[in-house]
Amino acid sequence: MTKHRLLLLSDDDALKRSLHQKLEKNWGHTVRNVSSVEEMLSLCGELPTVLVIDIASPERNPAALFKEMRNLPETASLLVIGDATTQAALAQSMKLGADDYLEKPFEPLRMEAVFHQLLRRLDLEVEILRMREEMLGRFEDTTVVAESREMQLVLRMVEKLKDRDIPVLLSGEDGSGRELVARAIHARGKRKMKPYFMFTSASVPEDLLAGELFGYEKGAFPGAAQRKAGIFEQADGGTVYIDEIGDFDADLQARLLHLIEFKEVRTIGSDNATRVNVRIIAGSSHNLRDSVRNKEFRSDLYYHLASFPIHVPPLRDRGTDIILLAEQFLERHSSEANIAAKGFSREALEAIYHYPWPGNAQELDSAIHRAVSLAQGDIIGLQHLPIAVHPFKDASMELETEGKLFHDNKIVSLDRIKEQAVRRAVEIARGNLAHASRELDISRSTLYKLIEKYGISL
Repeated sequence: MTKHRLLLLSDDDALKRSLHQKLEKNWGHTVRNVSSVEEMLSLCGELPTVLVIDIASPERNPAALFKEMRNLPETASLLVIGDATTQAALAQSMKLGADDYLEKPFEPLRMEAVFHQLLRRLDLEVEILRMREEMLGRFEDTTVVAESREMQLVLRMVEKLKDRDIPVLLSGEDGSGRELVARAIHARGKRKMKPYFMFTSASVPEDLLAGELFGYEKGAFPGAAQRKAGIFEQADGGTVYIDEIGDFDADLQARLLHLIEFKEVRTIGSDNATRVNVRIIAGSSHNLRDSVRNKEFRSDLYYHLASFPIHVPPLRDRGTDIILLAEQFLERHSSEANIAAKGFSREALEAIYHYPWPGNAQELDSAIHRAVSLAQGDIIGLQHLPIAVHPFKDASMELETEGKLFHDNKIVSLDRIKEQAVRRAVEIARGNLAHASRELDISRSTLYKLIEKYGISL
């Protein structure tokens, strides 16, 4: 049995002796006497606690007590104790929010039953809180780096649809962040406290796909020793993200269409349907329109999924997001390796910015992970990056000198002067964009936009 802490507020010495004997000496819980509600609340804190208040004392009016105790933590349970003269007060306490009550003199079996029920309920509350924190912890890393105009558009669409129940279709290259966007939709919306499942057919043998998603009954096929709930049933109330939906065969497509239209699943081996409330987000690295045109994907299922399409752009089209992601990956991998990150050299940043990253964010993440391991706390230079990244410098981005800018008595446009000022600031700051933005007296986001506009290498 889990050991609990109980705080007891009572003037009845016989009651205190009885509870100490039963709860502390016999059951092994910790019982502490307190002299006031204020002391009880100060000791309550975040530890799971049963609060026991004897309201037989005339000065303990339930309305006043509960006014003082209105901000009890979720990990606290409240038991009130009274006698024949306080039955009305006991009834009022239950209406105001007490978890249970005991009336003196009480039978030992009645007391045991009440305390066992309270302690079980408290254990359940603690477990729910633990699961809630674990669930939220799964989505701590759902921050989508989005300084670029393209990703800002993606985030605006996420905000519009996060609390709606319509299916979403995410398109984009492998590694572009489709699953991260799916997680962001779930984590920011009304279903965030419910289950989230990510499913990809590549991780499951083809003959087991239907059973994994829709479940199966005992004896449905050789090896089905007991009933198994599928992912959709397990995710009831939450979200299921299906990656590479275009790989589904005709049978899976038909089953998914039935789920979307009727909000129910049929397990393999059963004619009975189970109602489910689940949001479907699908992803594909291929053009599903072409699959529909080639009769490889059902048009009716496609139009359901494409109710709200979102295209996740490849990393090469996201401008300064590349640098922001590189900095984020550097911080994370340095922290995991317990290495103090010192940043990137100018040459490394320039190569990172111009390399097309065909593997998108996954390739960039791997490259930075490798660089952190090689640099071992030094500034990450070009030599620490994969060889494929090295040649990507743009010679056309070389800085012009002031003499070249203002020669031959020609009038120079203000935009050209602004471009040159930004180029000089970036060069002098040696890639420290926070310093450059301060010296230019502009915000960092504005500086990023100007760097992207003028194609300035970092």
